[in-house]
Amino acid sequence: MSLMRRSDPLRLLFVLALGIGAAACTSRTATSSPTTSSPTTSSPTTSGPATSAASTVTLAPAARPIGTVTHATLQFGGVARTYRLYVPSALPSGPVPLFIGLHGGTGWADQFAQVDHIEGLAESNGFIVVHPDGVHQVAALPGEVWNGGGCCGVAARRNVDDVGFINALIDAIEAGHAIDQHRVYAYGHSNGAIMSYRLACELSNRIDGIGLYAGTLDISTCSPAQPVSVIHIHGSADKNIPINGGVGSDSISRVDFPPPHAGFDTLAAADGCPAAVTATDSANPDLSISTRTPCRAGTAAVFVTIAGANHAWAGGTPLVTPVGGAAYANDDATAAIVQFLLAHPRA
Repeated sequence: MSLMRRSDPLRLLFVLALGIGAAACTSRTATSSPTTSSPTTSSPTTSGPATSAASTVTLAPAARPIGTVTHATLQFGGVARTYRLYVPSALPSGPVPLFIGLHGGTGWADQFAQVDHIEGLAESNGFIVVHPDGVHQVAALPGEVWNGGGCCGVAARRNVDDVGFINALIDAIEAGHAIDQHRVYAYGHSNGAIMSYRLACELSNRIDGIGLYAGTLDISTCSPAQPVSVIHIHGSADKNIPINGGVGSDSISRVDFPPPHAGFDTLAAADGCPAAVTATDSANPDLSISTRTPCRAGTAAVFVTIAGANHAWAGGTPLVTPVGGAAYANDDATAAIVQFLLAHPRA
């Protein structure tokens, strides 16, 4: 079932006020509009964190996303939950990877799809991507949130079962498409990054790896039944979820966040990863890369700190400049996350 579109001017005013750096909604049509030219080579799109984490996957540059965009509704827990699904114009034979993109707090599916530009990579690299919507925050205002544990908003206060929703969403997509159950990945930004950690801890039977920018683990215990690969990217100048934890000066939620590195280490330890080895990226000295690999079942764990980067999605394409400043432009968080996760299917 197609969705009614909320007021785009109202969304824009809201994101300008909150400074989340959201992009304009794409139209709810059967196909997405092209954004980049089609590639003719298969060289990596980035020499950043993913390549430096001993990735063995060559990532084709983003193509024009000429596949099919579907906006659909899934009934879960008595509530109509919505999502945006992108299926490339052509897929390789056999099961393909699935990427689940989780927007930040007060974001929404179309907004994050525009910011992270992953659909172009899905088109050129042969995987399916879904951007679900969280729980609507305030009736009179746009934007959704996820129950990542201690954060955020109405989803956390009402203890919304977002883990169950994502589990049901995977079921729904697998019912219509051949998905490789060793390559189901969740990735997210901010509140969506927090939710990604929760999925790794509580839905490891379905989630094989997570990638995140500017998040932290915000639940009290994390005991995944199976190891889950993780790439965590964080800016040293993040004022929403500070690199050392605490209440960020630009935080909307005013949550006292645990240190991001602590959550990463918790998941890496659960995966049976060795001690970290830290080095500066040879191609970009802003990147400090802490690698804990090899881990159990072919998984890996990498924490990337970007010196001077803020809370905005690195390499993203927001419609307006966030209050906290423009996004770090010298690395592409989306390409790094995709390349790393594709290189680490769970055995």
